Amino acid sequence: MFAQIQEAAQRLRGHAHITPLMTSRTLDQRVGAAVFLKCENFQRTGSFKFRGAFNAISRLSPAQKTRGVVTFSSGNHAQAVALTGRLLGIAATVVMPVDAPAIKRAATEAYGATVIAYDPGRDDREEIAHRLEVAQGCTLIPPFDHPDVIAGQGTAALELLQALERLDMLLVPCGGGGLLSGSAIAAKGIHPACRVVGIEPALADDATRSFHSGRLHTVHNPPTIADGTRTPSLGRLTFPLVREHVDDMRTVSEDAIMAAVRFLFFRMKLVVEPSGALGAAALLSGAVKPRGRTGVLLSGGNIDAATMVRILQSEGEKDATCAKQEGP
Repeated sequence: MFAQIQEAAQRLRGHAHITPLMTSRTLDQRVGAAVFLKCENFQRTGSFKFRGAFNAISRLSPAQKTRGVVTFSSGNHAQAVALTGRLLGIAATVVMPVDAPAIKRAATEAYGATVIAYDPGRDDREEIAHRLEVAQGCTLIPPFDHPDVIAGQGTAALELLQALERLDMLLVPCGGGGLLSGSAIAAKGIHPACRVVGIEPALADDATRSFHSGRLHTVHNPPTIADGTRTPSLGRLTFPLVREHVDDMRTVSEDAIMAAVRFLFFRMKLVVEPSGALGAAALLSGAVKPRGRTGVLLSGGNIDAATMVRILQSEGEKDATCAKQEGP
């Protein structure tokens, strides 16, 4: 699949941004390693999701493009599919939870997609999307469990690894596992010795438990502030890929996630959403002990005002950023 990631990078050229790498001496001193942040919060639509959506949709046949696409997403993939649809002239329908961040729904609608809201406590988003797929004859573009989506997501790590002579460790957020599996394949394809660690919220630890047990675990509608990781489980494709190519999985607390968002905002002037800050949270909290040159994928920056205000005003300056615990 490494070849598919390389092909996706060519397909995305001129369409996706080559996002910047950023460093911080304060961060390096605090965690005891050279850290390189891949800022996908500066990607089109504000997250890495544009890579996978564009790669997958651009490969559809002319007939499929005419019939349109449908997806289900809490926000970032929704925006990515919506923008790709606008760029390619393809109608897009998005099934989105009623409690999705307002900024993400507004952006999805602004890009021209039709949004269908559902109650995640009562309805199943995949069933809704599949019904629309059958009724409208459109093509389903899932947020992670699709080979072209996975390949597109992997181009973020590909860029990071191509920009550096060597990388000893790579920390990647994990929701459904598309970014993590694609990143791990890209990392091993360029630097086989690079240790890849997936990071999840402790409240949404289905992938971590699945990774360590070898059995697929599910957490339905977890109450984590990292809304991009509320996917109930890894997918049919991503689960075996994560098991094969990822070296370890770790979790971080809600306090650690919010502390990382604050650190990135106040110290580095970066707006990063909670899901996007998971790798930084793992380093700052001590959940992962860095090894040499460490890369961190900041996967997105789409955070609504109310959530950002709550995080920035929350108490606990002596929170998880200063805590030390054992890591890999």
